[in-house]
Amino acid sequence: MPSFADFDRRNYPTVDVATGYDGWAPTYEQTVMDEMDLALLARLHHPDWARVRRAADLGCGTGRTGAWLRGRGITNIDGVDMSTGMLELARTRGAHTTLARADVRDTGLPSGAYDLVISSLIDEHLPKLEPYYAEAWRLAAPGASCVMVSYHPQFMMVTGMPTHYTTASGAPVAISTELHLVSAHMSAALAAGWVLTEMVEALVDDAWLAAKPKWADLRGHPFTMAMVWTRPGQS
Repeated sequence: MPSFADFDRRNYPTVDVATGYDGWAPTYEQTVMDEMDLALLARLHHPDWARVRRAADLGCGTGRTGAWLRGRGITNIDGVDMSTGMLELARTRGAHTTLARADVRDTGLPSGAYDLVISSLIDEHLPKLEPYYAEAWRLAAPGASCVMVSYHPQFMMVTGMPTHYTTASGAPVAISTELHLVSAHMSAALAAGWVLTEMVEALVDDAWLAAKPKWADLRGHPFTMAMVWTRPGQS
């Protein structure tokens, strides 16, 4: 399988996930656009958000996804993240029922308790996907959904751009970045027992180019994607 290192064109200094997101936390909300993640969630036909009673938000960050879920009427949301800086912002936002510092592959959350397990823009930090999908399966009740929003592997390969942020001094810093093909998601999720229900992709379009005019050569390329998995059974 390819490695992101094979495509990296930036060669920025690189830090681990917790260190990176602690450093990015003060400016994260100003640098992440809704088109990357929340707009994709809004395009999904599944799950039926109105029927979700309890959600696990894995890699909850500043609480963006949690707030979006609250806006769909989901009031019981447990979040975990590795970054204390991001968790502090999520607590301020107040969308989650509980928040804890934990790894998305070993959350400490209760088994079989959730109608929805959801993650946005985290898989590029996981060396392997199998532990994530196995943990999501452990958390999910029968009939539950797992929603994964990811950077599209094609975008990462074409641009050679790692997940990164700019420090207060203006220096770019990369956060440890992995590359996972769509087939890697398929293999890991299916091995855990998940069934693919839906997939949508976001393309670089006029709205993106208005904010990122230097991306003109990327017009029409996929940028992010969302995959919806279902755990068979009746809830």
